[in-house]
Amino acid sequence: MNSKKNEALFAKFAELASANNSIDPTLYAKYNVKRGLRNADGTGVLVGLTEIGDVHGYIIDEIEKVPAEGELRYRGINVDDIVRGFQKEGRFGFEEICYLLLFGQLPNKQELEQFRGLLDDNRKLPEGFTENMILKAPSSDIMNKLARSVLVGYSYDKNPDDISISNVLRQSIELIAGLPTMAAYGYQAKAHYYDGKSLFIHHPVNGLSTAENFLHMIRTDSSYTKLEAEILDLALVLHAEHGGGNNSSFTTHVVTSSDTDTYSAIAAAIGSLKGPKHGGANIRVRKMMEDIKSNVKDWKDEDEVSCYLAKIVNKQAYDRSGLIYGMGHAVYTLSDPRAVILKKKAEKMAEEKGRTDEYKLFEAVEKLSPKVFNEVKKSNKIICANVDFYSGFVYSMLNIPTDLYTPIFAISRISGWCAHRIEEIISGGRIIRPAYKSVVKKNKYIPLENR
Repeated sequence: MNSKKNEALFAKFAELASANNSIDPTLYAKYNVKRGLRNADGTGVLVGLTEIGDVHGYIIDEIEKVPAEGELRYRGINVDDIVRGFQKEGRFGFEEICYLLLFGQLPNKQELEQFRGLLDDNRKLPEGFTENMILKAPSSDIMNKLARSVLVGYSYDKNPDDISISNVLRQSIELIAGLPTMAAYGYQAKAHYYDGKSLFIHHPVNGLSTAENFLHMIRTDSSYTKLEAEILDLALVLHAEHGGGNNSSFTTHVVTSSDTDTYSAIAAAIGSLKGPKHGGANIRVRKMMEDIKSNVKDWKDEDEVSCYLAKIVNKQAYDRSGLIYGMGHAVYTLSDPRAVILKKKAEKMAEEKGRTDEYKLFEAVEKLSPKVFNEVKKSNKIICANVDFYSGFVYSMLNIPTDLYTPIFAISRISGWCAHRIEEIISGGRIIRPAYKSVVKKNKYIPLENR
């Protein structure tokens, strides 16, 4: 299949496919098509209702979109208040968030302990799963390994197709508990079989939080500091949910609406999250910042930083995309509350890790990018740093391999996906089926000998 003859054939077929799948862009305006399910002003097309997450980034005043400070609410509770609450009490928060998203209310002490116990009981993978499904079939991409591992979970489930709420909740809790282990072992397999490193398989430990267990499983010596675990836990909390309109959560709604099984729905969401326009964005930020560090001699010189950012926007530097990754968001305008919270922790960790100069460069890029972007593009669009801008920097300070950046997003967001799946089962009721208008001209069939 890799011969030069086949390569030439595929090149020919690719050219043919490209030529016959190009739709005139003017037709989208002619038929008022909401490309990307977006309105002309950039707001999302309303396609559903949810009580799980609320993303607020602007207000509509007399049909005008007015920028506002960003807010993120889980089940109606401001995420700022949630974070302050568990951090003030010196607790890890992700398990509490999972409970809140799944069941719609905050747990009391007994309920939280019971829920943590359920997660502990399900962190270990089924007998033979690690050897047969992960180590014997390693993948160079952990997200693909995660999707496959979730799908394989169907075969280990004695009741996989039952979509009663009690059964879907059981499956959800098992997946929320097991996904960090799947990701950690998927990484260890990749590091061993693809990168030539030693293989380390650490079993999850009862009583540890999700963040602590993950650090324990991915590190050769299983060691981590309290601050490292706290910051990873915070990242998990901030990525857990983002409304029903984000690509992977909407995917969960779409696939769930067909009445398929939980494993198929969650695997589809993982496939969505893998994309660099969605969960893979923090990797692009990280690579862009490495490029800026290499090409800007004086990180403290704002003029030099601005000049290089202008080259990036003008498609003269870095990947020539014209994008400053990590800046701007589909909903948030003045601020992304997740980025604001994570930035504070990033500063503290940068001090501990001796990377304050690098943190200040991130600050400079965040400060200068909106002005540079608007000057180059001759626009007045308001943009802010999104959560991806600082999350990759935080993970690098945690010494987490780049391969695991997006899987960590999945480990967190699966709690939101499962909540949206349950909501779709209970309140959806109809298979999601939007319309596509055919704009091809009618053609007649031509017999093979006449073509």
